[in-house]
Amino acid sequence: MVYLAGFHWVWLIVSLLLGLAMGWIAVVHRGRGVPKPTARWLSALVLALIVAAFMHVVPGRFGYWLDLGLVMLGVYLVGCAVGSWLREGVVSRQAASGGSTEHSGETL
Repeated sequence: MVYLAGFHWVWLIVSLLLGLAMGWIAVVHRGRGVPKPTARWLSALVLALIVAAFMHVVPGRFGYWLDLGLVMLGVYLVGCAVGSWLREGVVSRQAASGGSTEHSGETL
């Protein structure tokens, strides 16, 4: 795992930044969520992949890619959580202060 982080640190930073951006956008864009049956199926798939990675079921290059993909997915999800938390803080702070972006008749 340390080798993955040391050798692929650029990819991990990119996935973190992408997660931050998507988390920031997710608070603004209130789209439809994933249906519950699909979310359960995806959760079961990710859990099966994690178990396969820990049990070393997939050998060689494909196992390495599986490990790297799972680490990148985890870093991306952490970035999504942090990005949406930061955006929620900004939005709630603006709402609390009456965050109107309109000018009150002043000329700039």
